[in-house]
Amino acid sequence: MRGLRGRSLGLACAGIATVTSVVGTSCSSTRSTSTTAGARLEVVAAENTWGSIAAQLGGDRARVRSLITNPHTDPHDYEPTPADGRAVAGARYVIVNGVGYDAWASKMVDANPRPGRRVLDVGALVGVKAGANPHRWYSPPDVHAVVERITSDYKRLDAADAAYFDRKKTAFDTALAGYTSLIADIRSRYARTPVGASESIVSPLAEALDLDLRTPAAFLAAISEGSEPTAADKTTVDAQIRTRQIKVYVFNSQNATPDVRAQVDAARAAGIPVVAVTETLTPANASFQSWQVTQLRALQAALATGTRR
Repeated sequence: MRGLRGRSLGLACAGIATVTSVVGTSCSSTRSTSTTAGARLEVVAAENTWGSIAAQLGGDRARVRSLITNPHTDPHDYEPTPADGRAVAGARYVIVNGVGYDAWASKMVDANPRPGRRVLDVGALVGVKAGANPHRWYSPPDVHAVVERITSDYKRLDAADAAYFDRKKTAFDTALAGYTSLIADIRSRYARTPVGASESIVSPLAEALDLDLRTPAAFLAAISEGSEPTAADKTTVDAQIRTRQIKVYVFNSQNATPDVRAQVDAARAAGIPVVAVTETLTPANASFQSWQVTQLRALQAALATGTRR
């Protein structure tokens, strides 16, 4: 999401420098790297999308803090606070999205080292390099890979509770059943259905669902990164909507630029069902799976309507 993306990441870097000065003394190399019996693992996730998963997998053996929980916060331009720095400095486990999405979080980790800490960079885990699509939580295979890695890392950090973490993973897999079955059902019923989208946040999910995402890739990337789409791409998207070349239009409601709002209005006027998705948990206290299931059900209903016309 780049709703506020005209702002420079330099501001975030300045915030990190401030955080470093505040928390530097709390990163002593004498800190123990073993988990005290009965103590909980201190875990920090840069975004609540991954934090929700980490909390469910950790149960009462982990205390998980997500740094970004406000749906109106832009992770790209987030300015970390001294409290964020203290949380990272004290964490045994840190989860960052990577792929250039939350570079400020990786800088905080590097600025505040702790012996024995483990860091999960989701992009690195799934082999997605900087400059590629960072919205990995919309890729079901990547979500499952993250679940496996978090469980493995918890067991390494707290070997005494390994069996507990295995049970929590089993419970979480069960909780994901609705999410998994919806993905399979949509893919089975609506594979290759032509759809349009406002930005690249939709691309990993469209790929997993085998939907035919017709919107030019350059347009999706431009809106996602806060740059101006080309006139040719705008014309193409407008024509796809006007002539009903797509059956559903999906947009990120947290990054509704004037171009996107105009396309949403045009789609509705043309009788094309419109589905909103978000970049962070909505509502903020939702679980990962309930948030995703709500959006998938809305998409499923829109596809059912759109393909009947």
